[in-house]
Amino acid sequence: MLTGTADGRRRTAVRLTVFSVVVSVCFAALGISFWYIQVLHNQMYREMAEANTERRLPLRAPRGILFDRKLRVLVENRDAYVISILREHSGNLDRTMRLLADATGVPESQVRETVARHMSTPRYQPIVVIEDASLAQVSAVLARRLDFELPGVFVQRVPTRRYPSGGLGAHLLGYVSEISEAQMASDRLQSGSMVGQSGIEKAYNKLLMGTDGERRVMVNNVGREITALAELPATEGHRIQLTIDYDLQQAAEDAFRVSGYSGAAVVLDPRNGEILALTSVPSYDPNLFAAGIDPATWKRLSTDQLRPLQNRAIQGRYSPGSTFKVVVATAALEEGIITPDFKVTCLGGATFFNRFFQCNSKGGHGTLDLRHAIERSCNVYFYTIGNMVGIDKIHKWAEILGLSGKTGIDLPNEAESLVPSSAWKKANTGQRWYSGETISVAIGQGQVSVTPLALALTYATVANGGARFTPRLVRAVNDGSGWKTPADVNAGVIPRLKPETVAVLHDALSLVVNGAGTGGGARLIGYEVAGKTGTAQVISLQGAKQAAGRTDVDLRDHGWFAFFAPKDNPEVAGVVFAEHALHGANAAPLVRHIIETYFASKEGRPLPVLAPPPPPAVKAAAAPAAGQDRPH
Repeated sequence: MLTGTADGRRRTAVRLTVFSVVVSVCFAALGISFWYIQVLHNQMYREMAEANTERRLPLRAPRGILFDRKLRVLVENRDAYVISILREHSGNLDRTMRLLADATGVPESQVRETVARHMSTPRYQPIVVIEDASLAQVSAVLARRLDFELPGVFVQRVPTRRYPSGGLGAHLLGYVSEISEAQMASDRLQSGSMVGQSGIEKAYNKLLMGTDGERRVMVNNVGREITALAELPATEGHRIQLTIDYDLQQAAEDAFRVSGYSGAAVVLDPRNGEILALTSVPSYDPNLFAAGIDPATWKRLSTDQLRPLQNRAIQGRYSPGSTFKVVVATAALEEGIITPDFKVTCLGGATFFNRFFQCNSKGGHGTLDLRHAIERSCNVYFYTIGNMVGIDKIHKWAEILGLSGKTGIDLPNEAESLVPSSAWKKANTGQRWYSGETISVAIGQGQVSVTPLALALTYATVANGGARFTPRLVRAVNDGSGWKTPADVNAGVIPRLKPETVAVLHDALSLVVNGAGTGGGARLIGYEVAGKTGTAQVISLQGAKQAAGRTDVDLRDHGWFAFFAPKDNPEVAGVVFAEHALHGANAAPLVRHIIETYFASKEGRPLPVLAPPPPPAVKAAAAPAAGQDRPH
């Protein structure tokens, strides 16, 4: 009995000892764990906890869609994928960039350059490294475990610009690309935003951009999304209806394509200043810029000697040649210096201020009044009345008609046209104007230098009787509540030309096309087209002598054809400028195609198809013989 009791006490003591040891071990383990977590790795776990934070992902707003005047889509949006790096979650940024380049096939130098360009942006903002990523690139990135191999890298679907007709109207519509640092400073936009860089895309960028949205998510320490918190959807930019007519724009570009000329065309409605077509050739495809242009393509475009990035319609400045004679005639009539019956006898040239100036007809035109002087483009007639009018009155009426300075079109980077005056020469050279200089100006040479747009506006002003409109490209804007006409639309413009001046100019310009003038190539059965050819010297007569024997297209003169139709109630006006087309008559068929398309479209007839003409002969630049004139 005593023995049993002692054994029981021993077993109880052993159990208590074991229990005490177990409890002690457990508490020790807890203490060690507490020390491990709270002391040894305190900083790491604090950072991990802090990293489980909210991330704000921008949602790019779709840009507003652009339509033509009949609401046909000119520019729209498409979905694309972008691959971005979020530096605050990338861990080893150098390794991430290297692995991302390896996975996507993008040159590592390009990835590094992109990231370096955005190092000034906050670390919590994503840097778009690959715009418009291919499905293969997206798959390659997603196939990797982003948590470990590419931390901080993520893929987003975003709206990107699309130009369905490729290069059609490229200079007019413009293009978009990533915002530059200078633009960020001036427009207060975020790094990585896609903004308009030229054309309508730039001029109306603020309307087109819309408002970006935002997606708030909770992410862990390696950037993995844990849960979505909220989403503020993006708001599409304003939709804009342009004044452009797609058919007419296509006709103008087809005319250049078939003729093979470079140049520009501007077509307006002379009744209100709306631009119906505006093209510059050669051109480019703005889709190349929509998702970031590659360096090789940019270098090719920016160094091309044909300058496809220059908008010749508003930035190119050229001598207007004989198209300028309309301005001199207007000045002479409006100032009361001559009447339409004023006559001059042309013998093939005339002497002014002890210098002989030749006419475009070696044998002379005989005695002409104003109508027939314009029809035959007689230089001697315009030397004579230009000398009578004087440079300052010529300048004055050039301004009234819209040929001097800027037209004010709603496009960026318009160049100023120049029709000199005595004050201009004094201010720019410090010298006085010499009357002999007016003789060259009177036929659109000398220091006269104008854009195709300004000359088109001038003929639109003559067509409508002298009401000068500011050319415009936006017809209506839709912010989601319906189409509204902009408040600054031209209205109430008063004609400034005398009816008798308008009548004689319209008669004379009709004779150029339908009489014995050089504009017969623009003649259109059933419609009385009026217009004027012009030939602008590219190289002086002396220079041509020195260049004799060379075969160089660049030495050939430029050709103009300025026009309106129908003569008595003009609905369409404009100009075609054909680079190195030899003379204005070669630009006339391009005009005929444009006008024919206008009336066919208006009347619901099938649109004309332009047949390819025989290739123009290219001859060696020969030195003109003494007294030989350039065709007008």
